[in-house]
Amino acid sequence: MPAPRQRMVQCASPKGLHRISYLEWGDPRNERVLVCVHGLTRNCRDFDFLAQALADSCRVVCPDVAGRGRSDWLHNKDSYSYPQYMADANALIARVSASPAAAGWLGKLANLLARRHGPRSIYWVGTSMGGMLGMLLAACPNSPIRKLVVNDVGPLIPKASLERIATYVGKDPRFKTFAELEAYVRQVSAPFGPLTDAQWRHLTLHGAKQHADGTWGMRYDPDLAAPFRKGPQQDVNLWNYWDTITCPTLILRGAESDLLLKATAEEMQTRGPRARLVEFAGVGHAPMLMAADQIKVVKDFLLAPE
Repeated sequence: MPAPRQRMVQCASPKGLHRISYLEWGDPRNERVLVCVHGLTRNCRDFDFLAQALADSCRVVCPDVAGRGRSDWLHNKDSYSYPQYMADANALIARVSASPAAAGWLGKLANLLARRHGPRSIYWVGTSMGGMLGMLLAACPNSPIRKLVVNDVGPLIPKASLERIATYVGKDPRFKTFAELEAYVRQVSAPFGPLTDAQWRHLTLHGAKQHADGTWGMRYDPDLAAPFRKGPQQDVNLWNYWDTITCPTLILRGAESDLLLKATAEEMQTRGPRARLVEFAGVGHAPMLMAADQIKVVKDFLLAPE
């Protein structure tokens, strides 16, 4: 499998410009574009396994959300919020909508049509935060999203799960060795379910940062936790957005998830896009889409005839 291509797109915030990094897999001329967006403290490399499985069928685009991975940190920490993430995602979609064959009259025509109509197919796979972002974008009028996969997140997020996340996000722990960092990642990410040693190492390595003093930490801006510091956590209710989504939608749920409750997932099947639900035993929040059975469910849904 060829290595992914590293790309950047420049985005704007009220405080200035910042760059969003993304990896691109597969044929850049493929008009079936799959955008995969990670969870709160994760990064684009979470989707390496899924991207490799779909690169023959889709152009797979995996961004690092602002403040994570190789993307820039935001100057205004209060901008770590969904309005900014939506604006960045829109800039990314505009970028990947353009034809890479810009030379000659045929390439110019392709770019013109892309700017006017967007690509023929934007598919979206989002884990946790990335799934919420996909829901918000799919609910917009004239949304470019034609198929949506929401991975272990829904329109109702209970206060208790947000309180659990707040116990570790933004803490910026430091460790003397990489092995100690991996042990920490395994501990706080235990709800990901059973992963191989190689998969745990993959998740740790691509989420790691070695500091100037030789210590190891996480590769994200600790201040992305700013929204969690504004007061007591409350339930998040986005049912009004869910009810306006019309594209085919698949819900993935860890059977032991505390963020997407079973009752919420079942209600999602009866409202809005009336999504299909698939649960994975022995997994909490959230399925990491590395296991063969998880990848197959996503692949079969995305590639099924429309």
